[in-house]
Amino acid sequence: MDSVDLKILRCLQKNARMKASAISEEINLSVSAVTERIRRLESSGIIRQYTLLLDQQKLNYGIEALMEVRLEHLRYFDTVAAKIQNDPGIVSCYCLTGDCDFMLRIMTNSTESLEKLHREIMGLEGVSTTKTYFIIQHLKENTSLIPN
Repeated sequence: MDSVDLKILRCLQKNARMKASAISEEINLSVSAVTERIRRLESSGIIRQYTLLLDQQKLNYGIEALMEVRLEHLRYFDTVAAKIQNDPGIVSCYCLTGDCDFMLRIMTNSTESLEKLHREIMGLEGVSTTKTYFIIQHLKENTSLIPN
């Protein structure tokens, strides 16, 4: 990967639907070269997928929270992980070191549905404690880091 590839990635990060012709103009490279480089970035796995960012407020999912989940013992990991992966309201899950085992990012449309999800998680065998934080503002939100 070279500096031209990084320029292409920066263009796509701003707008994943940006046409090769627009990228070509922005970085001073032929359209065919841009297209070939994008194909190579995709086939090498550097570009894993193209995605869609939605305005959750406009879709009535304006309540967002982070939830720490601590397990009693590691033997419960797979059971709890399966529940987390199958719940559509849990949009991200990170396995962590430190005081908690999982950090969940949750999107919901009401405090009632958040409380219901909290009860479901607390009711899972092996979950010892949770701690929930409401997100009040996004100060920064990038989906990837492109090297300088």
